[in-house]
Amino acid sequence: MRTFASLASGLGLTALMTLTGPAHAATFVYVSNAEDGDIGTYTLLPDGSLVPGARVAAGKPVMPMSVSPDRRFLYAAVRSKPFAVLTYAIDRKTGELQKRSGAALAESLPYITVDRTGRFLLGASYGGHLVSVNAIGKDGKVSDPQQVIPTARNAHSIITDKTNRFVFVPHLGTDQIFQFRFDAKTGRLTANTPPVVQMKAGSGPRHIIMSTDNRFAYLLNELTATVTTLSLDAKTGLLTEVSSASALPADTKLVPGVPRPSPGRNVDNDIWASDLHLTPDGKFLYAAERTSSSLGAFSVDPATGKLTYLSSTPTETQPRGFAIDRTGRTMVVSGEKSETISVYSIDPASGALSLRQKYPTGKGSNWVEIVSFD
Repeated sequence: MRTFASLASGLGLTALMTLTGPAHAATFVYVSNAEDGDIGTYTLLPDGSLVPGARVAAGKPVMPMSVSPDRRFLYAAVRSKPFAVLTYAIDRKTGELQKRSGAALAESLPYITVDRTGRFLLGASYGGHLVSVNAIGKDGKVSDPQQVIPTARNAHSIITDKTNRFVFVPHLGTDQIFQFRFDAKTGRLTANTPPVVQMKAGSGPRHIIMSTDNRFAYLLNELTATVTTLSLDAKTGLLTEVSSASALPADTKLVPGVPRPSPGRNVDNDIWASDLHLTPDGKFLYAAERTSSSLGAFSVDPATGKLTYLSSTPTETQPRGFAIDRTGRTMVVSGEKSETISVYSIDPASGALSLRQKYPTGKGSNWVEIVSFD
């Protein structure tokens, strides 16, 4: 009976996808499950529902992921020795992942990103206090590290700006953002002048993203749950702090946290922010906070980049990562201490989140990527 039911379900899904037809983009969701050592695959249907698919072996703990600009490959980093990045080919019709290769990484990397040419994999190491660059072949295969740069305590993420000329690396341990110039032909990073932006002491810079128009960067501070707006000088690639706003409600009982691990400290009431993302139209920004298991929402002033706090929404336990689909109407959230992922609809006028449904996931879910094909 189970076999029949599964077959019927599969036939139903096929029929549904046929009915929705080629007019709709095929959209797939990938969630890395650190404790299970695999990647969960899902299909996001036009009505906003998810259809769970296969779980693909990776390694424990698999955590950060990144997708190539042409959406042919998914890269996933394993944070145990020997540190490695795995290349998966993405089937554009089914979303199926097929492992192609593995390559060495310089260290345990909590964040990886593919540059905008698709030719280089950039990484930041929290424990190794460094950044690294690996070359990527046309076949998606990653080579051994070609550049490793010691930086400062707790490099937590790494991104390029939208011109692919500049790279930014928040450092939680020194409250700094490192600023680099990037040569997209050779993949070489060189320090900009000045090489760092000093942020508020004890803020704990963690993740950083660029605005849709590349005029601003938004920095999430792990230890205070504030999001700082910085303006980007398009010629020099330098950042300047503009303003800051909290992702937590005014009546929060949480207190500023400290860098982790923090032996001997009770962290039950510490702020512990994790991830942030913008809607594709740039109107709304969301930030996740793990201790309160919540998502803070902001409206964005397109002229100044200033954020205005809107609301807080409860979500999965200890949310580590989330993603927004390219229509800006759907958000998928993972929780490290949860057995489900949540799918929310995003109101395009107000930015309000409404829970659609929860779906099963693996243990230690921490990173979400959403890939759409026309």
